[in-house]
Amino acid sequence: MNKSKKIIDLFSGAGGLSLGFEQAGFQNLFSVEFNHEAAETYRKNFPHHKLIEGDIRDISNQEIQKLKGNSEVDVIIGGPPCQGFSMAGNIGRKFIDDERNKLFKEFVRFVDVIQPKMFVMENVARLNTHNKGQTIQEIVSEFEKLGYEVEKEVLQAAEHGVPQKRQRIFIVGRKNGEFKFPDIEEKVETVEEAIGNLPVLESGESSSIPNHFAMNHSEQMLEKMSYVHDGGDRNDIPEPLRPKSGDIRKYIRYASDKPSVTVTGDMRKVFHYAQNRALTPRELARLQTFPDDFIFEGNSISIQQQIGNAVPPKLAKSVAEEVRKCLETQERRDVRIQIPQISKSKLHRQQREVVAVDY
Repeated sequence: MNKSKKIIDLFSGAGGLSLGFEQAGFQNLFSVEFNHEAAETYRKNFPHHKLIEGDIRDISNQEIQKLKGNSEVDVIIGGPPCQGFSMAGNIGRKFIDDERNKLFKEFVRFVDVIQPKMFVMENVARLNTHNKGQTIQEIVSEFEKLGYEVEKEVLQAAEHGVPQKRQRIFIVGRKNGEFKFPDIEEKVETVEEAIGNLPVLESGESSSIPNHFAMNHSEQMLEKMSYVHDGGDRNDIPEPLRPKSGDIRKYIRYASDKPSVTVTGDMRKVFHYAQNRALTPRELARLQTFPDDFIFEGNSISIQQQIGNAVPPKLAKSVAEEVRKCLETQERRDVRIQIPQISKSKLHRQQREVVAVDY
């Protein structure tokens, strides 16, 4: 029961899910990632993992079995891109039939071929309500056809020790055992608690801390952001300078005393609560709960995208710990089944023999 549990990570990205599961004691069998920059980051931080860089659709069922080898796979994890939201549900079209969701089908294919004890699929929260709930039912049904009992829940990262408001859906399948999603934590971490002890930087400055470098803002942008107060928005900017259109989630400052807004692949117009600049990649990585020794590779745009696309490792670890508990209940059940049961007649015979010996 104490042997290390083995996982396969599909669509691994920079490795947020992998890191969380590793922190919970799981052992990586192999991972798959298509994006080269994300793959470079993954290799940098998980040199002991086997990473397949390439299109998952090019991995045949035979190759999957070869990669698996004789190992027993406990869990397949991953967040396949699901993009067909605009078409799915229109004129009778199903989510599963949308060509843009073929990567979701690849996740299902790996689960079908390998038949792990469990799987964990992470994705955008709107998957839960899209097309009046029919889309998520299609997804759940695909896994139920493979013999899995499926649980799903939208988790708020800020309720699980992550200093960020970030809602994502987790879909968990199991063959046996009992699974529950992690309990909500009472303590909420703020932006200042997460990044407040990093060196102060001006626009365009860098530091000796890996990935802690500030982007070089224009004088016009620096003037606009100078008016925005801690937790404020574009309405703090004088009207002649204020942007008249665009995403309302831009031209805001992080509130120092609250969890951050959702970290995405482009945070260039969301400003530090006290310093006149956008956050550095290291600060964004901290809001995602990556440790400072986790180094991101690539140019600044690629790094921001890798960070924004990642599952917060701390949230991943919370889910992984519950997955481990479920696997352990399965193992205890299997052990009970394997213990030979003594029949009543045999037990009575043994009791009579003991009595005879005593006399």
